Amino acid sequence: MKRPELSNIKSVDEFDRWYWLKEELVTYCKENGLQVTGNKLAVANRIRQFLKNGIRETQSTKKLKKANSKFDRHAEKLSLETKITDSYKYTQNVRRFMVSQVGPAFRFSIPLMKWMKENEGKTLKQAVEKLHQLKAEKKSGQYQSEIPPSNEYNQYVRDFMKDNPNKSLVEARQCWAYKKTRPGSNRYARKDLKESGYS
Repeated sequence: MKRPELSNIKSVDEFDRWYWLKEELVTYCKENGLQVTGNKLAVANRIRQFLKNGIRETQSTKKLKKANSKFDRHAEKLSLETKITDSYKYTQNVRRFMVSQVGPAFRFSIPLMKWMKENEGKTLKQAVEKLHQLKAEKKSGQYQSEIPPSNEYNQYVRDFMKDNPNKSLVEARQCWAYKKTRPGSNRYARKDLKESGYS
C-alpha cells in the first residue's frame, strides 16, 4: 500500500497510520494556517487537533502558562538551599553555580534539565546530588538516555540493536527505511527483518 499525501489525510486515524517527517508536518501546518513551532510531537498533535475538530492553534490562540515565582535566575545569588521554582531557567548564573559545586566539566544534560523542570520545590543541593547519581549510573553502564517520543528513528534503532546484537547499524537503518513506509506503528517488531528482506 502506497503512503498517501499528507494533504489528502482527512482523519486522525489515517494520520496515525503513517510515519511523517517533521518537514512534512511543518509544510502541512503552513498550508493550513497552523502554528509551526515546537518539536515534532507538538506539531503532530496540533495537526491531530485540527483533523479532529478543525481548531487552528496559533501563537495568538495558545495560552501560555505564566510562572508564579519572580525569582531571578540571572541575577540572584544562588546557594545549595536555593529552591527550584516554576520560573526555573538554564542561565549562565545557574551554570556558574553548578560549576562551583562539581567542577569545570559540568554540562547541562537532558536528564538533569528534565529532573529540575519536574522537581519544583526541591533545592539546588538535591539537584547536585541528582547530577552525581546520573554520573555514577553512566559510569557503571546502568544509565540509558531517555529518547523523546518524537524521535521515533532513535527509538527504533535502539530497540533493533538490543534485539539483534549481531546485526549492524546499517541493517537497522535499512529496516527502519522499510518500516516507515508501512502503515501502523513505527516501533520495532521482530518481524520487520523478515518483511523487509534483511533477515
